[in-house]
Amino acid sequence: MNTTSMPRVLVLGAGFGGLELTTLLSETFGADIDVTLIDKSGAFVFGFSKLDVMFGHKTADAVRMPYRNFVKPGVRLLRQTVTAIDAEERRVTTDGGVHEADFLIVALGADYDFDATPGLAGANEFYTVAGAERLRDVLPTFTGGKALVGVCGAPYKCPPAPSECALMLHDYLVTRGVRGACEINFVLPLPSPVPPSPETSRALVAAFVERNIGFIPGRRVASIDNARKVAILDDGVEMQFDLFLGVPRHRVPDVVIDSGMAENGWIPVNPRTLETRYPGVYAVGDGANTGTPKAGVFAEGAARAVASDLIARLRKTGSGTQYDGFGTCYIEFGGGRIGKVEVDFFSGPKPTGTYHEPSVALRADKEVFGSSRRARWFGL
Repeated sequence: MNTTSMPRVLVLGAGFGGLELTTLLSETFGADIDVTLIDKSGAFVFGFSKLDVMFGHKTADAVRMPYRNFVKPGVRLLRQTVTAIDAEERRVTTDGGVHEADFLIVALGADYDFDATPGLAGANEFYTVAGAERLRDVLPTFTGGKALVGVCGAPYKCPPAPSECALMLHDYLVTRGVRGACEINFVLPLPSPVPPSPETSRALVAAFVERNIGFIPGRRVASIDNARKVAILDDGVEMQFDLFLGVPRHRVPDVVIDSGMAENGWIPVNPRTLETRYPGVYAVGDGANTGTPKAGVFAEGAARAVASDLIARLRKTGSGTQYDGFGTCYIEFGGGRIGKVEVDFFSGPKPTGTYHEPSVALRADKEVFGSSRRARWFGL
C-alpha cells in the first residue's frame, strides 16, 4: 500500500455498486481516505425508471439524478471515460489523465452488444434511456397488429423487466382502447421468467395467460429482418411483428475486454469476496461473474461486502463480511399492483426465491426502495 499518503481507492463506475461502496467508505473514514469515483455519464438512472419513461409515466429528465449532487467527504467524483485498465499495476487511464490506486474496484456494469444481433440496431429497444424515449413516441402510433417483446440473449439486467414490459404494454393498450386489435408475444431465452423462484414464475405465466400474452420460453431472438418485420429465433422460427421491443445482448465494456480481466464475456471473481485474480482488485455489479442476477440490488450487496473487506484491511483489524447473494426484486404486474420476490443465492445448496403476491401496498415498498437510495446517495 502507498505509505506516504492516505490509501487511494479507485472505483470505476457510479452505478448501484460504485455509489454504495464509496458512500460506505466515506461514512467510515470521512476525509481520512482518498476515494476517486469515475463515471462517463452525467447522471444516475434507476433501471426500472426506463419503463416509466417508455410508457409516459415520467420524463427522462425527471428520472435522472445528476452526479453533481453526489457529495461525500473523502470522495471525488470525476466525469471521465475510462480508456485503459492495467489491473496488475492498478493503473487506469481516462480521457482526463492517469489514475493509480492501492485498491481498484471495477464496477463499469454491462454494455449492450447491438452488433451481436443482426438487425437490432434498426429496431426498438427499451434498455437504454434513449431507447425508452424513442418508444415513448412510437407507442401512441401503435393501434393494431403484432407486438413482440424479444430478449436477444442471457444473462441480462433485471431478469423480470421483459415480463414487466409485456404486462405494462397490455395495460397501456387496454387504456387506449386498442388491446383487442393487438397481439402481444414475449420471447425469453430463460426456461421461466424468474428461474430461482418457481412460484414467481408461475404467477407471471398465469398473468400472461389471463391477459392473452403469448409466452415463448427457452428461445432467443437471433436476428431481425426490419424490412420484412420478422424476428428470427435461434431455432429458425420466424415471428412477424408490427412493433418490436427488444432487450440487447449484454457484455462487459470493451475497455474491460481489452484489459484482459474478462473470461467468456465477464470478470471472474470470488463470489463471496468479489476479489479478482489481481491483488487489490475487485469487481462488483453487472460485469462480475458472481452467479447472481445482473440487477442493482445485487450490485449494492456486493459493494457492501467489498466495503467491509476494505475497511478491515485499512484498519488492519478483523475481517470483512462476505457477500450473501441476497436480493429483492419488485415486479410490475399491471393494474397498479406490484409483486416482490426475495432471492437467496448462497445460503443453501441451490438458489431459492420467496414470492410475495402482487398488491397496491407493495408499490409503496418499491417507492421507498427508490427514494431511500436517492436520499442516501444524492441528498434528494
